[in-house]
Amino acid sequence: MISITYSGKRQPSILIIYTGGTIGMYEDPESGALSNFDFAKLASYVPELYHLKFNISCYPFDPPIDSSDMLPRHWADIACIIQDNYESFDGFVVLHGTDTMAYTASALSFMLQGLGKPVVFTGSQLPIGTLRTDGKENLLTSLEIAAATDPDGRPTVPEVCVFFENQLLRGNRTTKISAEGFNAFRSFNYPLLGDAGIHLRFYREYIHHPSPGEKLRVQTDMDTHLAVLSIFPGIRREVVKAIFHIEGVRAVVLVTYGSGNAPQKQWLIEELEEARRRDIVVVNVTQCSQGTVEMGRYATGLQLLQAGVVNGYDSTVESAVTKLMYLLAQELNSDELRARLSESISGEATVTA
Repeated sequence: MISITYSGKRQPSILIIYTGGTIGMYEDPESGALSNFDFAKLASYVPELYHLKFNISCYPFDPPIDSSDMLPRHWADIACIIQDNYESFDGFVVLHGTDTMAYTASALSFMLQGLGKPVVFTGSQLPIGTLRTDGKENLLTSLEIAAATDPDGRPTVPEVCVFFENQLLRGNRTTKISAEGFNAFRSFNYPLLGDAGIHLRFYREYIHHPSPGEKLRVQTDMDTHLAVLSIFPGIRREVVKAIFHIEGVRAVVLVTYGSGNAPQKQWLIEELEEARRRDIVVVNVTQCSQGTVEMGRYATGLQLLQAGVVNGYDSTVESAVTKLMYLLAQELNSDELRARLSESISGEATVTA
């Protein structure tokens, strides 16, 4: 672990967990090739860190993980690092590649129950060593967020969140929307937790706080026996059947049209009903970026409800996938699993009657 220590009065202590990604790269001035830079030299790349007057430690993955290669076991590594260092630090900043950041942030929101300290995910679209990098601002502001406290000394944002291009978002409500723009993430169905302009503003009415006396509980097991099935015009029965008959599959995220609608095909209902008889749980989320699933609104959605499909409400696909992994690992029976999926566990869905 590498540290930058400020020798003054008691200052916030923040742990940076570097998993990999563009933010931790530098460009060789001669060859132009990108390489992972040595976090022992972090302050030389970002000298502004000293102006924060924080005690900062860095825990780099060795080797760093490209976010396209991120797996549930890496999520477990992050969760364990936070658990092992929970009492020693006031907050955590996770540097992560952007491609799967929304999945990892969603997963950690479930794995870290009773969280009472900030876990801020951030990254960049350009390496931190390049002239126009967005990495410096994202890193420095994320550190400020991780260290922020209310007037009574409690952490301002004690939940898993994503900070990117001046916006603070709930982690399990976040989706990557751009491969090129600096403003790469959105939370379409939940308000911002904060934003950074001249001042760093927090919207406290939208921030989750643990119950008084609640302690951190960490679950590192995630069960990946699930699949994602996206509905499209002309989808064939054999495609749907193949998904439901993948060996070992226990659950399917069904990505549907509009407010949770699917083609009115008798064969589709038959496949869904057969899946239920085999204790395969199907949860319905919409293909739309904004809005919620209302399966009782149209006949095309009501048929799914009657076939036993669970309402995913306004969950993102990333959140629905990682929530299923989290719950499947708890060895619930299918009825218990459906009941838990219908609840909001970590603020990931707006559950309606």
